[in-house]
Formats: sequence, C-alpha cells, structure tokens
Amino acid sequence: MGDKFLETEILIIGSGISGLTAAIFGAEAGFKIIIINRSPSLEESNTFYAQGGIIYRGKNDSAKMLANDVLVAGDRIGNAVNINILAKEGPKIVKNFLINRLRIPFSKEPSGELHLTLEGGHSRKRIIHIGDETGKFTEQYLIKELKKYSNVKILTGHTAIDIITPSHHSPKTQFIYQPLRAIGAYVLDNNSRKVKKVLAQQTILASGGAGWLFLHTTNPEGARGDGIAIASRAGARIINLEFIQFHPTCFYLKGAPNFLISESVRGEGAILLNQFLKPFLKKYTPLGDLGPRDEVCRAMYQEMLKTKSENFFLDLTPIKKKGIRLRERFPFIYQQCLKYGLDIEKELIPVIPAAHYTCGGIWTDSFGKTTIENLYAIGETACTGIHGANRLASTSLLEGLVWGKRCLQHIKAHKKYQDLKKFQIPTWTDTGIEEPDDVLILQDWLTIRATMWNYVGVARSQKLLERAREDLIYFENRIEKFYKETRITDNLIGLRNGVRVARLIAQAALKNKKSQGCHYRLD
Repeated sequence: MGDKFLETEILIIGSGISGLTAAIFGAEAGFKIIIINRSPSLEESNTFYAQGGIIYRGKNDSAKMLANDVLVAGDRIGNAVNINILAKEGPKIVKNFLINRLRIPFSKEPSGELHLTLEGGHSRKRIIHIGDETGKFTEQYLIKELKKYSNVKILTGHTAIDIITPSHHSPKTQFIYQPLRAIGAYVLDNNSRKVKKVLAQQTILASGGAGWLFLHTTNPEGARGDGIAIASRAGARIINLEFIQFHPTCFYLKGAPNFLISESVRGEGAILLNQFLKPFLKKYTPLGDLGPRDEVCRAMYQEMLKTKSENFFLDLTPIKKKGIRLRERFPFIYQQCLKYGLDIEKELIPVIPAAHYTCGGIWTDSFGKTTIENLYAIGETACTGIHGANRLASTSLLEGLVWGKRCLQHIKAHKKYQDLKKFQIPTWTDTGIEEPDDVLILQDWLTIRATMWNYVGVARSQKLLERAREDLIYFENRIEKFYKETRITDNLIGLRNGVRVARLIAQAALKNKKSQGCHYRLD
C-alpha cells in the first residue's frame, strides 16, 4: 500500500477575510487550492465576529491622513512602508472587490450614499459597515464567491498540527544544511482522528490571533495562536508579541459570556461611565471616549484602582438623542444583550476591558512572506508592522483584505514548482497511547488564561511578568509531555499551541522595559 497524502499548489490554513481573499484570488489565477478550518463551519473565524466595520474613504479624506492616524494610534513605531501600502491600496480594494464585485450590502444613508461612521483614533468619518455585523456579512459573501471555483478543495473540521519542512521532517539528512522551506503541513481530521500529510508548493497561514489566551476576551475560542505557534516551532521569526490590544468595551455580566460591544457605539456618541455613573475619560486622555484603545484602557485601569470598581457602564443616551434607533443601528448588540436580560434602549451596558487583538505575530514583508521559504502569513497571525504598538479601529479587516490579495500577487509573479516527493516526508506517527482527559485540558486552559489575565494583562510589571514566564515555562514542559503521551485531538493541539504563545507573549513583554501603546509597564 503506497504512501497516502494530499498535494496541492497552495495550502491555506484559516478562513477569515485574509484566507478567503487569498483563496479567491488564487483560484481566479488558476491555482489548485486547499483551504482548511479547524471548525466544522468554514465561517468560524475572528472575521465572523467583527462588528464595527472596515475603513473606506471619508469626505475630505486622503491616504496621507489615514496613514497618519494609523501611525499615531500605533504610538509611532509602526512600519511606515506597510502603513502607506494599506492607506493607498486598501480603500481601492474595498471599492473594487467588496462593493463592486461581491456587492456586499453596506449600510447607506437615506440619500443612497454609504453611511460613514467615526471610531476612536480616526480624524475622519471613514468606516463603512453593515449594522453591527460587518464581519458576518463579509465572511458569508466571501465564502459564496469562493464556492464558485472548482479548483478549491475545502476541508472543514481539520486542524493544522505542524508545518512540514524538509530540514525537520525529511529522513534525508542533507536537507538540514539547506535554508528553511515549507512544503505543506500535517493536518488532523477531527472526525476520523487521522492525520493527513498535505504537501503544497506554497503554504499560507491565516489562522487569526491569540485573544483566547486571556481570561476576559472578545475573541472566540479558536483564537488560541495556532499559526504563531506552528510557525515558531518551524523556526519563523516572531515579533512584537508584547503588543496585545485590549478593547475598552467588552460585555460584562456575571453568569453571561463576554462579547464585544463595538467601537462604533462610542463612535456614534456613547459615553463610558465609572461606578458612580460619571464620565471620567477626559481626566486621562484629551480625546475622551474617542481616544485610541490603549489610552482608554489605561484610563479605565487607573479609574478601577482609584474607585475600587470591577466594571464600567456604557451610556447610549447621546445616540438616542440623535434620533438613531439602537435596535436598527446595532441589531446584534441589541439582541445579544436582550438575551441576558438587558434592554440597551433603556439600560446602561456593563463593560470591562478585554483582550481583543494580537498586534504582533509572524514577521512578514510587504507581500506576506515569512523568514521561511514558501511560507506566507496574513491577517492577525502575521505582523506586517502596520499596527505598531496599538491597532487603530477597523484596520484589521482592511489589512486582511489587502494582504490576502498581495500575497497571491507575489505567488503568481514568482510561480515555480519543485518535486515535493523527493523530500520523502514520512506519514504522521502518533506516539500517544492514552485518550485525552478533557477535564485536565480544561483545567490547564483555566490556569493559562488566568495567568495571562492577572500577570500579562492591561498593566504589567517586572515581578508579575517574571512570575508569568516561570509558570508558563513549567506549564509548557508539562503540556508537551502530556501531548506526546496522549492521542491527538484538536483540543490537545490548541492547548499545546496556546501555552507556547502565552509563554512567548510573556517573554516579549518582560524583554520590553518601555511602556508603548498597549504594552503598559507599571515600573
């Protein structure tokens, strides 16, 4: 019986806006593509849960103005080259691809013009949206477009375990002396629990960020840093992981799950109140409720210490005074809050800061190339340097869109093939014997997430970070042993990846002694 494996030209790991955009432009160019998602649903991604919107072009706006807003929000340490690419190319792709080609129904004014809204850190109203479900609709329209192509194989319920590199996996020792190159990935079929060897000329990581590593987060549980972890194990350069952005307004009610209350709510006029129901942000940041997320979160942290409170409240009264119907402008938030007994038409929304976005990640150039040959990274799992030390609101969907297209442009322009069979990559060998204990996995997750929230959260110190690093190194060693002794599952893969990325974040935060953007040092 011969060696069974899948082979394709492009393997895409992840199906948010960046992965789907890359897949569509790749399929259009005639490439054979395999796209995988660990969830049974192709929709499941951080993109699906994005509420606010995507940057377009406002009135009296320009690429220069947008670039400046991105740079300033990132504490002026962002990659100026890539910021300018985003500012110049982004609005054009939104118009040509999302609006004209996919015909995504963005919200409009009574006049028929696109409704432009303001968000924190922006100098102009330039965000377009679909109510407060922009990500959901964008994801669905992208999937609809992708399914038109017969040269795309979709594998849902499949989890990437590790990138395949000849230097790590080939039995031929001479490949150790060659530059690192990616030739696919080992992928777990979560239904059959069998591992597939997927060989690919080019591999694209588009698996999202790592917000789930924190106890309080706006992210779904799939945001566990999978792409960053497997790239790190393969030897890719990882940068800026200390810059974890915390969103100021995450729903907080005992007995209810956390979920995002979009930046656009404050953009439309809502005001944050302290436990005494008083506005407070002007004391800490000149832009008040429309300040960059890092400044607002630091202000909230300082106010929490000062008033000994555990949460804040979002007052939507100023929006209602404008004549805006909340259930129509924010239908998702309205329904979600109502589900937990809160009517936002009549009541304040209880909120806390929560982990929201991974500004750092796998280093890439202006086309998404990593330091490993034939391996690309796009979207939140990558670090193009656009976000610097803090991400500007609504840049995430735009970055995924721009770099999804750019990486395919680079692959198309540098099209070359190699005989992947010559590397003689072996089939996967599962060393695990015991069935995984889900109780142990759950407890490890709780410990990791609590450690990250308490020691590597909104405010950090040398003492807290040293404790986090020591604990996470111990957890990682213990989990690696558990991983090798246990039959592989998606939960186990996620735990292994999560603890590794948690340790990398803590180490990066410990190394950076300077407060910058969303990396705030008390000492």
